[in-house]
Amino acid sequence: MSQGTVGDERPADPERLVVAQVRGLHGLKGGVRLEILTDDPARFEPGRALYLEGESAPLTIAWAQEDGPGILVRFAELTDRTSVEPLRERYLEADAPSEPLPAGTWYWHQLVGLTATDTSGGPLGRVVDVFRAGGGDVFVVRGPRGEVLVPAVGSVVRELTPAEGRLVVDTDALGLDEEEPRPRPRGRRTTRAHKARTAGATGEGSATSPASAVTTEGSATSPGRAPAPGDAAPTEGATSRDPATPGA
Repeated sequence: MSQGTVGDERPADPERLVVAQVRGLHGLKGGVRLEILTDDPARFEPGRALYLEGESAPLTIAWAQEDGPGILVRFAELTDRTSVEPLRERYLEADAPSEPLPAGTWYWHQLVGLTATDTSGGPLGRVVDVFRAGGGDVFVVRGPRGEVLVPAVGSVVRELTPAEGRLVVDTDALGLDEEEPRPRPRGRRTTRAHKARTAGATGEGSATSPASAVTTEGSATSPGRAPAPGDAAPTEGATSRDPATPGA
C-alpha cells in the first residue's frame, strides 16, 4: 500500500491557508469563538496574525483561551462586540508554512479530485471532500454508488497516489456490499466543505497515508481557494498513511 496524506482545498492566495472559522461572538470586548481548522495550535498564540479570507489587513491575536473543541480569541484591532459582528461565519487565514510537508504526506486539497476505484479497478467515483472524524480522516467519494465515506486507514485504503490521481479502496473491508447500511461516521464538516464541492476549495489540513496518524496543518492556497466569489483558501491539516501500520 502506498503512503499518502490528506489536506486542504484550492488556494485563495498561494501564500495563505484557512485555519479557522468564526462561529460566534463572546463577551463585550471583541471576543470571538472559532472552529479550529488546523492541526497547529500555535496559529492562535498572542502576537500571531490572521487574515479574513480574501483580505490583506492583518488581525493580531491579543488574547486566546481554549473553549472545548474550539478556541476564544480577541484581536488587537477589534476591541468591542460591534466591531467583530461582521466576522460571523467568516473564514480566517494564516501565512502558509515555508517548510514542505514530510514525504508521503499531502494537504487535503491535493486529494480532492482523485479518481477512486475498488481493488479490481471498478469505478467508485471521485473524492469531493475530506473531513476529520474521531481523530482520523475520511474521504468523501461521489460516483455510481452515490456518496461513499472512506476512512483513511490501511485496512480500507490500499493505494493513495495523488501524483497519479489514484485512490484504491478495498470495498470488502469497507462493507459496501452489505445489506445493512453502515452508520455514518461522526465528524464535523464545515460550510467550507460545501463551497469546496462547487468552487474546488477546501480547508487547512493535511493527511498521511491511511493507517497512520493524522499529521500537521495544511498549506496556503492549496488547502484553500482563490479570492473569487464562492471560493475559499485551503484549510490547514494533513493526513498520512503508513503502509506498515495496521488499519484502525
